[in-house]
Amino acid sequence: MSNTPVQREFFLDSIRAWLMILGIPFHISLIYSTHQWHINSVTPSLWLTIFNDFIHAFRMQVFFVISGYFSWMLYLRYNRKRWWVLRTERVAVPMLASIPLLTLPQFFLLQHLSGENRRWGSFTLYQKYNTLVWELTSHLWFLLVLVILTTLGLVLFQRIKRGKGFSWIFPDPETLTLGKLSVIFLLLGLSYAALRRLIFIFAPQILSDGLFNFTIMQPLFYLPFFLLGALAFKYPLLKARFIHPHVGCWAGSLVGVAAYMLNQHYGSGDKWLYETDSVITMLLGVWMVNVVFSFGHTLLNSHSPRVTYFVNASLFIYLVHHPLTLIFGGFIMPHIASNTLGFLAGMVFVMSIAIMLYEIHLRIPVLRFLFSGKPQRKCNTVTV
Repeated sequence: MSNTPVQREFFLDSIRAWLMILGIPFHISLIYSTHQWHINSVTPSLWLTIFNDFIHAFRMQVFFVISGYFSWMLYLRYNRKRWWVLRTERVAVPMLASIPLLTLPQFFLLQHLSGENRRWGSFTLYQKYNTLVWELTSHLWFLLVLVILTTLGLVLFQRIKRGKGFSWIFPDPETLTLGKLSVIFLLLGLSYAALRRLIFIFAPQILSDGLFNFTIMQPLFYLPFFLLGALAFKYPLLKARFIHPHVGCWAGSLVGVAAYMLNQHYGSGDKWLYETDSVITMLLGVWMVNVVFSFGHTLLNSHSPRVTYFVNASLFIYLVHHPLTLIFGGFIMPHIASNTLGFLAGMVFVMSIAIMLYEIHLRIPVLRFLFSGKPQRKCNTVTV
């Protein structure tokens, strides 16, 4: 356990909050995109489809790098058992609380709004179980993945602490250039794609199993990003490569986002759509870490009460935004003819109600615990 104070990383706090809050425009724009979702507008919007694809192409890869970074920082502060309990409580409690309070009511709301699962009575026992796994986990999936990665961290972080590292993945982290990292993540993407194709050939049915996806496939994909974040904290030279703009990463990101969009709209599920997607997003993810970190370090690396407010509120806002988005899509969206106006109205509707609910929950101790994973003795609000 170390009590050495660590300088506050304001830009990383801000980036993490913004990545969380980007889930709101992502899901609202999904309504107006060409992608099939729970609720869709009659006529899709080209610019909102592009906007939606752009957000989805990189957001979670960068998020898990930051999660690994802060996880390792706290790992140095506490003993292993205490670290695991603290980290797990912070994500598992909000996830478990959100199931009965948010995603279960959302499940019934969707049955009413879109007629999903209307043949529930004819489902087999497994179909009911699998449907509930998908629907009740819903937008909480990343919290489940964080619990799994944190648990793996009990072993993996110990290797990093002992200096053993992961030479077969990240050889000599201090000398890793962004070019070498690009090759590494390209190979990781190809390996993940090969694994998925083998599963598709020999056991395709498990790819539609929600529990398998959330506990095996998603953690496998995001584990390299999580470890990269931890190594970036341990090795300052590696971190420095991310916070200084790199022309190759910025140019590669433009190409990667374009390739992601083309694959999404012209690929086919049976013809390597998902495998190609994993290669593109694995490689794009490491490039966008440089883009986002360098951009954030330049513009967001300072203390601001407003930013602090949204850093503290971001998880709660993310948790409640999904059912609010569905309410907007089901009851308000059909009455707005313009897609752009509808998107803006959706943002105002969801954000304003989410912030109002956040302020209410701050004043109720049991809700503060359920949605933060830690008891809060007093309520400190910041005027925006």
